[in-house]
Amino acid sequence: MRTHQAPGSAGRYDAVVVGGGHNGLVAAAYLARAGRSVLVLERLAHTGGAAVSTRPFPGVDARLSRYSYLVSLLPKKIVEDLGLDLRLRPRGISSYTPTERDGRPTGLLVGGGEERTRAAFARLTGSDREWEAWRRFYGMTGQVARRVFPTLTEPLPTRADLRRRIDDEDAWRMLFEEPIGVAIERFFADDLVRGVVLTDALIGTFADAHDASLVQNRCFLYHVIGGGTGAWDVPVGGMGALTDALADAARAAGARIATGHEVVRVWSDGREAEVAYRTPDGADATVGARHVLVNASPEELAALTGRTPPEPAEGAQLKVNMLLTRLPRLRDTSVDPREAFSGTFHIAEGYEQLAAAHAQAAAGELPSAPPSEIYCHSLTDPSILGPGLAARGFHTLTLFGLHTPARLFARDNDAVRDELLKSTLAQLDAHLAEPLADCLATDAEGRPCIEAKTPLDLERDLRLPGGNIFHRPLSWPYAAEGTGRWGVETQHPNVLLCGAGAVRGGGVSGVPGHNAAMAVLAGQPA
Repeated sequence: MRTHQAPGSAGRYDAVVVGGGHNGLVAAAYLARAGRSVLVLERLAHTGGAAVSTRPFPGVDARLSRYSYLVSLLPKKIVEDLGLDLRLRPRGISSYTPTERDGRPTGLLVGGGEERTRAAFARLTGSDREWEAWRRFYGMTGQVARRVFPTLTEPLPTRADLRRRIDDEDAWRMLFEEPIGVAIERFFADDLVRGVVLTDALIGTFADAHDASLVQNRCFLYHVIGGGTGAWDVPVGGMGALTDALADAARAAGARIATGHEVVRVWSDGREAEVAYRTPDGADATVGARHVLVNASPEELAALTGRTPPEPAEGAQLKVNMLLTRLPRLRDTSVDPREAFSGTFHIAEGYEQLAAAHAQAAAGELPSAPPSEIYCHSLTDPSILGPGLAARGFHTLTLFGLHTPARLFARDNDAVRDELLKSTLAQLDAHLAEPLADCLATDAEGRPCIEAKTPLDLERDLRLPGGNIFHRPLSWPYAAEGTGRWGVETQHPNVLLCGAGAVRGGGVSGVPGHNAAMAVLAGQPA
């Protein structure tokens, strides 16, 4: 095979970033702005990783956030430091959860102002008890969010330091020491309300409310601390707008980005490193670096450096993208579909339903009532639709299914995907006044505009280990044995992990990229 040097290089950079996902681009932009020479090597033909906007349906002018889809954990500090051309819009409605009570369709709409939300709780439950419990519960988590979120871009605090910073022993116990199910059952009595709260502990995480490992607590924590408020915002232009802005910022600062270049090996003696990669034309090449920042999973890091791989990760979600000619009508006529779908639309996510779905999946069976949540990006940001589609009232729907671990798809991914999609949409249809199928748009070849991705599909498309969107179980946001000062350190002093599997990684945050860049700059004078 022919070999050559990295594109436009002299054979050595201050930093080589392996992977052009959003975290790698954040790291590259920070380092380049600090005057370091930076090369980003990305396997795919484009940057962005899982945070991309694509047109998945042939002949249809709609750019969907194909994989990741909302922004909560991205610190304003990163946006401002890098001067990103990025707009985020809040969702006016937090969530809507349809149900049936006393033989009539109803539901819980959270959002639109405090008084309206209070009235919605009273209408569903018959009193103000659950609303008052909701205010107390999220008052506690809000206080934690305001104190924990700023620490994500600082050196790791110790556990004791973080506990002192939170300064609320009840909140500490609820979130950090006992299964989240204990607090949910203590605060709330209504099954549907309990389920709505629990969902934030289960998105992308296969666990029960009372799992002794507290993996569900860690997931819950990261879902409620974003921005110090827990609010989930819509990126204008889709997720690709974020990663395009990051790539632009990195290039503007002087970083070189080479797509279609797959890294196959990383060598390091602790002071100098060498990165071997393959070019789009099949040639082998190497480049030297003072630091290597790996924007990939811990499993991929181990493979690149010849280390023992970590325990295998496993994802547990179904991602479905849809384009509709119109929003479907609801059986609950008291709610406008434009409001119900603009927030998170919970399906089959009552507390007991979630427990039953987890138990079935843990036993190796598909949940009989698959839980999922849906939202409509185009209600908040119609720019992702071509002018013709927007004028005709078209809309997108994004569905995220829970409790579907990768192991369930091992026997026949295609067949199980089809079966799960059918039963998931049936749960949605039970709350609609018309079948969702009647609202689906068709592509240029006459096929319904709907695509589903299982954990195995995500592993194949994006190399997410086991399809796990966090790369591995989320970590506590404090120092533990072996985590290092920033949570990005590895066994090689000059090789850093800047992907979602780093401490305080997971979600679309840029935090591991920021922290890896800070670790380099702290130990490497200009």
